[in-house]
Amino acid sequence: MKNQGDTKPKLSTSNNPIPPEVIETVKTLENKGFEAFPVGGCVRDLLLGLTPKDWDITTNARPEEIISLFPKTFYENSYGTVGVVFENPSNENVRLIEVTPYRLEGKYDDYRHPSEVLFAKEIADDLKRRDFTVNAIAIRLSDGAIKDIIDLYGGFKDIKDRTIRTVGSPIERFTEDALRMLRAVRLATQLGFTLNIETKKAIQSHNELLKHVSFERIRDEFTKTLMTDNPKDGIEMMHELGLLKHFIPELEQSIGVKQPQAHAYEVWEHLLRSLQHAADKNWPLEIRLAALFHDISKPKTAGFSHETHQITFYGHEVVGSRETKKIMERLRFPVKTTEKVVKLVRWHMFFSDPEKITLSAVRRMVINVGRENIWDLMNLRICDRIGTGRPKENPYRFRKYQAMIEEALRDPISVSMLKIDGGELIKTLGIAPGPKIGAILHALLEEVLEDPKLNTKEYLEKRSAELNKMDEKELETLGKEGKKKEKEANKEKVDEIRGKFHVK
Repeated sequence: MKNQGDTKPKLSTSNNPIPPEVIETVKTLENKGFEAFPVGGCVRDLLLGLTPKDWDITTNARPEEIISLFPKTFYENSYGTVGVVFENPSNENVRLIEVTPYRLEGKYDDYRHPSEVLFAKEIADDLKRRDFTVNAIAIRLSDGAIKDIIDLYGGFKDIKDRTIRTVGSPIERFTEDALRMLRAVRLATQLGFTLNIETKKAIQSHNELLKHVSFERIRDEFTKTLMTDNPKDGIEMMHELGLLKHFIPELEQSIGVKQPQAHAYEVWEHLLRSLQHAADKNWPLEIRLAALFHDISKPKTAGFSHETHQITFYGHEVVGSRETKKIMERLRFPVKTTEKVVKLVRWHMFFSDPEKITLSAVRRMVINVGRENIWDLMNLRICDRIGTGRPKENPYRFRKYQAMIEEALRDPISVSMLKIDGGELIKTLGIAPGPKIGAILHALLEEVLEDPKLNTKEYLEKRSAELNKMDEKELETLGKEGKKKEKEANKEKVDEIRGKFHVK
């Protein structure tokens, strides 16, 4: 079987050796007289010098024959794919290897799924049904290394040229499965490739086909694009090709919307730059989504202040949170993800002058967004700041706010830290509620601050009985000392927090 391209590629997997589970799977099939080839994305990544996350093998064995050869498998689909499970893989990425018979596909009646799937006899039949040339390459193994490459459509050359091109006619491929248009964008973004001219033109002229694809499938490709290293490029490509308008038209409404002088960019560019910074920091999906959507309602709320002669967007965070919820629900994101992103968008305008804002206001903000989300909100604010064109992530004012949040989050040093409370003292000591209980608790706190190991219920009960026998004036003095020590300890902790952020 001949390769297309100028020369036969020189292959080496020394940096990314093929996992023994893959070699074992291939050998097991071959030892029984079957053909078996790693194929698709794992081969593409291997040729790019990347470590494949998933491994797919194609074979002329039928599903029942595959299942009979391995101790643990599962088979729950109509495409013939058998999952071969490895309990103790040598590589943490290798838990499962998917083995699929060579396939032929019937007509596509719904722009997404073939009407029937037939098993084929030749690997050539299997390769011609694949989406892109870079995914239509198979390799033959020998002694755990690559012996040969089966490349009937010039996929290796496209890898060298860093190009995404369909197998055969792009219009036919996209008419068969319209989701391939988004997948082309995702692959190009993920790999840093460009789209072949014919492939690009076919997407532009047939982007309406995306309407036939479920929002769940669109969400999956959209999410994968956001989680690449360069999501800004991906979103721009979706817009250029006419795809974005079919699932997030609200985002395109921000194009050409100018902002006040504090912003170097129009809203569209600002949102994409905010998203890109989240990717640059390798922050999770929720922050990337919030960065992309946080100003999505600025076009709807745009106004003009005759007093300041500035464009205004009053209430855009409130309107934006509602718009974000609609988008997230439209794309069928999980409820938990939706709730978090909506919260981040709703409260992203929290930032104000930290010299004027009170600690109680910061505590209210923590309650509004949730303790578990507050630092993600701060990271969103960093994305927002960088998206305006400002070079610094953490100016003094921002660090001051970080310090205030950490101060608000910490548990204050108080008698509540003790392993015994006032109610228990009243019960064990047999005394009435009053100032004496407070004096005993603060006296105990002073001892615990000196030696934290004393904070046990057994010791505190014993020591409280001794304190209860003291002269009232002596006990009052000890209580006052405890309160003084409590105040000093709290100040020391606050100073430590502020020092951490280099603020006063």
